[in-house]
Amino acid sequence: MQTLLALSIAMFAGLAMSRITKLKNLPSVTAYLIAGILIGPYCLGRLGIPGIGFVSSEDVARYDIISEAALGFIAFAMGSEFKLEDLRHMGKKVVTIAVFQALAATVFVDIALCAVHFAMPDRFPLPAAITLGAIATATAPAATLMVVKQYKADGPLTRLLLPIVALDDVVGLVVFAVSFGIARAMENGSVDLVSVIVNPVVEVICSIALGALLGFLFHIAERFFFSRSKRMSISVTFVFLAVALSMLEIPLGPVTIGFSSLLVCMMMGTVFCNLCEFEEELMGLMDRWSGSILVLFFVLSGAGLEFKVFSDWAIILVGVVYIAFRSLGKIEGAKFAAGMTHCDPPIRKYLGITLLPQAGVSLGMSLTAMSLGETGIIIRNVALFAVLVYELVGPLMTRIALEKAGEISEKPIPPRQQAMLEGKKKRS
Repeated sequence: MQTLLALSIAMFAGLAMSRITKLKNLPSVTAYLIAGILIGPYCLGRLGIPGIGFVSSEDVARYDIISEAALGFIAFAMGSEFKLEDLRHMGKKVVTIAVFQALAATVFVDIALCAVHFAMPDRFPLPAAITLGAIATATAPAATLMVVKQYKADGPLTRLLLPIVALDDVVGLVVFAVSFGIARAMENGSVDLVSVIVNPVVEVICSIALGALLGFLFHIAERFFFSRSKRMSISVTFVFLAVALSMLEIPLGPVTIGFSSLLVCMMMGTVFCNLCEFEEELMGLMDRWSGSILVLFFVLSGAGLEFKVFSDWAIILVGVVYIAFRSLGKIEGAKFAAGMTHCDPPIRKYLGITLLPQAGVSLGMSLTAMSLGETGIIIRNVALFAVLVYELVGPLMTRIALEKAGEISEKPIPPRQQAMLEGKKKRS
């Protein structure tokens, strides 16, 4: 009862807050995050009543399976943006911008945080600076995708943005693995080439291979089902299967074969949507089914934000520097790369702003960094501080950037009104 009660309150809080923020035309993502904060450990949860709000971070962590599933659906949707016909026209732009802006964010943050280290070496170690530089690459695909869908954004910038966000996390995983390996070597005094080079390469290759296989099997399975409900059900089945298989870790001598659920689900979506003839209809059905999970995902994300990081002035200082220079790296890196690939002026001006949101992937990286002991705790707290700021501000900035670029032409139609319009069309 307690579990179902907590989830129902979380869902209701998110939906109710979206009605309030709609008055100010704020993104629904922001509403869900605020709702999560209000029912989280630092507000309603302080009453200590199980089921009525989340009483602790551990209580929120009990529902991690929902977040894992939601990220699977998000990654699958992002992968569907990699259509071969589109990549022929803008594949070079996507790769160039994704790689350049990610590396620019890393370089900017590394330089700035290394300066902070030399200013206060006792409070902020150099391995933390190197690791946080790698974490700076990651962008939150969930927040970006939700804003695009809510406001029905469309245009050159939006069509370029979604595949860049998807590829951005691929680059981020590789950069993080290398940087974290270097940081760990500095902490331990020895270099492990397997963890620095081999394991990240193996993870990317194996994730792509597993995703491609599942995408092909998904396409084959869909041929045996004809009704919309059955096709939607088999789609959900394969997303769950992809997320589950991504949790496997297979030791093979000194090498560990691991998988990234984001890469696996993205690749599955890419392969399936390039083979399936009715993928647009199916993606529409998937959007309707996964809507409730995404609401819970963002509410739980809001409830999981840690406000205790504000108790340490050093963490706040490092966090402010991290946010400022990561933002500068993303914006300037995207602008420079867009100029190199001859993108239109609106893309050069606004693309970097849409790449600022940061959440799940960066938190996953920071959780891995916890193995560094005290240094890992510093990394985790800075990442939590940055996510707190980016999650609340990032979606709004993404919406504003898309509006300025002229790709949100009108206010979104409320779901009930949209359903009524669709019903009238069918009757006519």
